[in-house]
Amino acid sequence: MNQRYMKYTVLAAVCAGALWLGGCKAAPAGAEKAEATPSEARVIQVVPETIAPLGLGGQVLPYLADVDLGDAEPIPDYLRIGVRHAIVAKLQARLMELGFMDNDEPTDYYGEMTVQAVKHFQRQNELAQDGIVGNSTWDAIMSPDAKYYAVSKGTQGDDIQRIQQRLYELGYLATADLVTGNFGDSTEAAVLKLQEVNGLNMDGKVGQKTINLLYSDEIKPNFLSYGEKSDVVLACQKRLKELGYLTTEPDGTYGEDTAIAIKQFQARNDQIVDGYLGPSTRMALDSPSARSNGLMLGERGDAVKRMQQLLSKHGYLYSGNVTGYYGEATQTAVKNFQSRNGLSVDGLVGVQTLAKLSSDNVRRPAAGTGNAGANTGGNTGGHTGGNTGGNTGGNTGGNTGGNTGGGTYKPPSGGAPASGGASSLISVASSKLGSPYVWGAKGPNAFDCSGFVYWCLNQVGVNQSYMTSSGWRNAGRYTKITNFNDIQAGDIVVVNGHVGIAAGGGTVIDASSSNGRVVHRGLTQWWANNFICAWRIF
Repeated sequence: MNQRYMKYTVLAAVCAGALWLGGCKAAPAGAEKAEATPSEARVIQVVPETIAPLGLGGQVLPYLADVDLGDAEPIPDYLRIGVRHAIVAKLQARLMELGFMDNDEPTDYYGEMTVQAVKHFQRQNELAQDGIVGNSTWDAIMSPDAKYYAVSKGTQGDDIQRIQQRLYELGYLATADLVTGNFGDSTEAAVLKLQEVNGLNMDGKVGQKTINLLYSDEIKPNFLSYGEKSDVVLACQKRLKELGYLTTEPDGTYGEDTAIAIKQFQARNDQIVDGYLGPSTRMALDSPSARSNGLMLGERGDAVKRMQQLLSKHGYLYSGNVTGYYGEATQTAVKNFQSRNGLSVDGLVGVQTLAKLSSDNVRRPAAGTGNAGANTGGNTGGHTGGNTGGNTGGNTGGNTGGNTGGGTYKPPSGGAPASGGASSLISVASSKLGSPYVWGAKGPNAFDCSGFVYWCLNQVGVNQSYMTSSGWRNAGRYTKITNFNDIQAGDIVVVNGHVGIAAGGGTVIDASSSNGRVVHRGLTQWWANNFICAWRIF
């Protein structure tokens, strides 16, 4: 009988045997044992038909057919899209273990991501690629000899396209037109080169080690990395200098200053922050819409505080807003300063703006507009919708003392109230509940787990660059929480292969591959077991 379809069995014969044994009466106490006469020996007690006699060579208990108790939902003959059953969680857990499905808390829902994972498994194991789990597919997945995810030349699929895109970003695929979804000669050559540079077994296949390396912080690109010298490096340095990222003179050598400048550029221009000049970063550098360097909305730190002090000194910012957080009031003050002093009005404090702020030749605000915009939104710790110490939730009257933000979210009972900034983040995250999970999607209508966190943070004014779940292990910019029990509402929760937003009361909002959508669910033992760290932003 197939294990997947075994039903609960009741051995009712236990009770039957007990009843039969109970029919034998014990001799009275003290009575002598009487020897049976021949006629008495022939008397045999009749056993009821419903109870099987106990034979010397037979079963101790009679055989009974399986009895369905009716207290468990029957397992469907086929697992397919839309099915909900507890056994789906077992299937998902196994697919994750084998590398066919993104790591996530398994669920009972057989959604689109599960379908794709099953198809990829079927493709690798030469089964019909229908995304439906019947007996043969189930047995193959659950077999102890099941193979881990691996693709090679000749394979086609959406997963191949994702692999090619990352190879292109790292400089192993030369041009974007090679990202086709077909694993051909050029892709094989790119994989072989990646494996050579990164010290992996050179087999040209993308298996578990290679796929993990593709998004690792330790990945080495194919070209334009630390120590190289070329005209291409020189051209990129000149552009970095023009945008205010490089502080030294361009010399064509990829040194430490260049690596730091590239990382800063990547962080501000929605690139994967790896410090390498891959094709994607080079295209972003050459783009006319490339963001220049400088302090901007959502930044925090000593540099921000120093800049605010200068704004306050020159009369553009109320002293109470010198907090080290670049909120809306600071942005308004910067724009007023730039306009008054003949600078480009973009609200960013770049090289020119900072140089002017630090000079002795500064025009003060026009008469009657002192501290212009200094207290328009509660700048002391948040962004649109929230403030850790007072109000940044859209109160244009300058209240900085008690409003916890403009968000509508109320944390579940039993959790500490969220700060203003955290409340706004949770409110934005909640507004996307039910949105579909799509690998690599960054919003606004579809997300993967890291794209969801990226989009939500930027919606509330935190200018966070896109990072994969692996990148979130070393975000570094925020307060790191290492104890799972210390997680608070608004924290970014990082687990093995996944990331979400803590929503208070022991819950999390995340783009779930196993659910196929953005969900609000509990921080269960699965999260605790896979916990890496959390990051406190507010």
